[in-house]
Amino acid sequence: MAIVVVAYNPEWPQLFDEVKAELHPVLSDLAPFFHHVGSTSVPGLAAKPKIDLHAAFCNEDGLLTAIERVKDLSAYTFHGDKYNDQSWTFTSGKGSYGARLYLCSSDNHVLRDRIVFRDYLRAHPQRAQAYAALKLRLMSEANDDWAYYTGGKTDFVRETLRLAAGEAD
Repeated sequence: MAIVVVAYNPEWPQLFDEVKAELHPVLSDLAPFFHHVGSTSVPGLAAKPKIDLHAAFCNEDGLLTAIERVKDLSAYTFHGDKYNDQSWTFTSGKGSYGARLYLCSSDNHVLRDRIVFRDYLRAHPQRAQAYAALKLRLMSEANDDWAYYTGGKTDFVRETLRLAAGEAD
């Protein structure tokens, strides 16, 4: 599958709202908190045109029920807890286009880090532009090697989380 990074699309927040609205009838009784994360959640940031969102649940029973319900939705493909981090992944759409839904508990460390990263980039446009430049460079170098592309972002993400932690002190 080709790695595609495109210029920021001001419709991405609306697309997040649409995905959330589609999931509402299936999950609303479980009281999830929806979070728009990933590059499409940062105004002005180039991104893969796939909306990343977390649905976070306050208790494990709600989370387990949500996983089973979303598995039954034909629009979503279940990928499991790929990284053993208590975050269950589902995708919809084709290739780089669509949505990536993560189901997790509200205290999940992956969700926490993604929110911190998102908020730091929103508050620091120069850092967001550096991230965009890195992603565009990696896309051009990767020859559709997702491990290369994703791995090439790791140090930047870790450094950004360290910077954010320093501001919180």
